Amino acid sequence: MDYASCIAGLGNPGKEYQDTRHNLGFAALDALLEECGRAGQVERLSGSKFTCELWRCRMPDDKAWHLVAKPMTYMNLSGESLQPLLHWHRMRVQQLLVVHDELDFKPGTVRFKFGGGAAGHNGLASIIQQLGTRNFYRLRIGIGRVAGRDTMAWVLARPASEERLLLEKAIRTALEGILLFAKQGAAPAMNFMHSLPPDADNA
Repeated sequence: MDYASCIAGLGNPGKEYQDTRHNLGFAALDALLEECGRAGQVERLSGSKFTCELWRCRMPDDKAWHLVAKPMTYMNLSGESLQPLLHWHRMRVQQLLVVHDELDFKPGTVRFKFGGGAAGHNGLASIIQQLGTRNFYRLRIGIGRVAGRDTMAWVLARPASEERLLLEKAIRTALEGILLFAKQGAAPAMNFMHSLPPDADNA
């Protein structure tokens, strides 16, 4: 079967990491799967060959199929899941959208990007290394950072209630971006993100 895109959310498996800042990629995919189950189509696939949880989905009001993947390798080895997945399905790197947390944006900010470096994100670094290129799409959900706070402790912690509300709104915004990317392509998704007024995704 040919797939229009592969949408991958980054995170760490296991209950101890559930709802942490570093698992926002997983949370965004959960929202996508729920939406496709409600108004589109979702089929669970075996992802054991690729060390991931895997689905194929049709978006609401769309006929194309998309792969939806959660690497189960732990964050720092995400590329070891996604590279063989893309290779097996003969998909181009430019068909990949990676959804992940972003320290450099304040909590709740959502942005769309093509290419660029890893900016200290170990999951992205692994993907870049395994794919041999930076040229894939990213959807970044801001988690901010606290001066003097250990970065690893921050990303692996669960947000407090006020921040959690911002991140829940950000996931809804991210879902809109993912649906636009899947149904209309990268340009409409990027235009949507860039059209948001300053701090609109934090309102």
